[in-house]
Amino acid sequence: MYTKINDAVRYIGTDDGTLDLFESQYPVPAGMSYNSYLICDRKTAVLDTADIRMGGQWLANLDEALEGREPDYLVVHHLEPDHSAMIAAAMRKYPSMTVICSKPAAGMLPQFFDGTDFEGRCVTVGEGDVLELGERSLRFFMAPMVHWPEVMVSWMPEDGLLFSADAFGTFGTVENAGGLFCRDIAPWRDEAARYYFNICGKYGAQVGKLLDKLGGLWVSVLCPLHGPVLLDPASAVGAYRLWSSYTPENSSVLIAFASIHGGTAALAGRLAEMLESKGKSVILRDLSRCDLSLAVSDAFRCGTTVFAASSYDAGVFPPMHDFLWHLQIKGWQNRKAAVIQNGSWSPTAGRLMCGMLGEMKNIELAGEVLTIRSRMHEADIPALEAMADALAR
Repeated sequence: MYTKINDAVRYIGTDDGTLDLFESQYPVPAGMSYNSYLICDRKTAVLDTADIRMGGQWLANLDEALEGREPDYLVVHHLEPDHSAMIAAAMRKYPSMTVICSKPAAGMLPQFFDGTDFEGRCVTVGEGDVLELGERSLRFFMAPMVHWPEVMVSWMPEDGLLFSADAFGTFGTVENAGGLFCRDIAPWRDEAARYYFNICGKYGAQVGKLLDKLGGLWVSVLCPLHGPVLLDPASAVGAYRLWSSYTPENSSVLIAFASIHGGTAALAGRLAEMLESKGKSVILRDLSRCDLSLAVSDAFRCGTTVFAASSYDAGVFPPMHDFLWHLQIKGWQNRKAAVIQNGSWSPTAGRLMCGMLGEMKNIELAGEVLTIRSRMHEADIPALEAMADALAR
C-alpha cells in the first residue's frame, strides 16, 4: 500500500509493530515506522528504503506505487540499516536505477553490501546540488553528525517538502500515531523528545547548524524517516531549536533515584511531596525499574535533576551509574543538580556522583551532598526541607 502526500509524492514506508527494542536498546511499545517516499515526475526517485525486517512489504509498496514504471534514482539520505537494508535488493530488481548519496555515504556503502558492485551506479552530491526530476526537483544539504557523518537532507522547493532524514523522527508506528499526517505536534512531542535526546542529544551543535542552514527555506511539510509526516513544521523546528540549544524545556524537577531496599526511594518520595507543596512540578523516576531512555529525556527537558542513590561496593548503585554515564555520553549540560547519598556505614555514592557530574558542562550543584544512613530519620528532615527550599527557588 501507499499514501499520496501530494500529486507527485507517495509514502511507501512500513510499520513494524513487533519490534521490541529500537537499535537494540530503546523500548518501543508502540513499534517503529521505517519511512520511505517515491516521487513520480518525468523521472522517478525513491527516497530511502527500509529495515530488513520489513523489506518484503517495502518492495511490495514500492512496486504498487510505481504503477509499472521503473525508478530512475534511489536517494540515500542516511545509511543506518533501518533505512538502507534494501538498497542492494532494489538495485538487483531495478538494474537501471542510479543511487544518489553523499560522498561519505558512497565510501561506506561497500561496508554494508559486500559483493554489490556500485561502480557506475552511484552518483555523489554535495551541498546545494540539485537533482532535476521534471516539474519537481530536489536540492541537497549536508547534515554531518545528525547523527551519522554521511547524512544529508533534501528539499523540494516546488512544494516546500523537506525530507529530513532522522531529524524530526519519533518512536512508534504511523498507525499508532493516528495516521500518516500529524497536524498537532503535542501528541508527537514526548516520544519525539525521547527519540531526539537519546539518539541525537550529543549532537546539538550539529543539529543547530543544520537548522540555521535550512532557516531561509520555505518548508510546508516535514517528511522524516520515522513517525508521521508533520504538517506544522514551524512548531517542530521550534522544538528542535530548543532541544539542540541544551536549554531546559520547563522548570520541573526530576528526582531520579536508585534504591536497593527502599530507604532512598522513601526519601525521594518525601522530597517530591515537599517540592509539590511549594508549587513545583516533579517527575519521579525509579532508575531500577524505568527505562533509562525515559529518564534521560526527562533530564534534558527539566531544568533541575536530583540524583539520589545508595552506595554500593564502595561506589554507587549501578542503575545510577548507568544513568549518569548515559547523560555524559549524550552531552547533558546547562542544568542545576542536587545530590543525595545513602550509606549504612561508609557512604561513597555522593563522591562518585559529584565526580561524574563534574565532568559535564555547566552543571550547577545546589548546595552540599545530603547524606542519610540506611533510612530517612526525623533528624534528616530539616536538611531535606532546606534542599527543597533551594530547589523551589
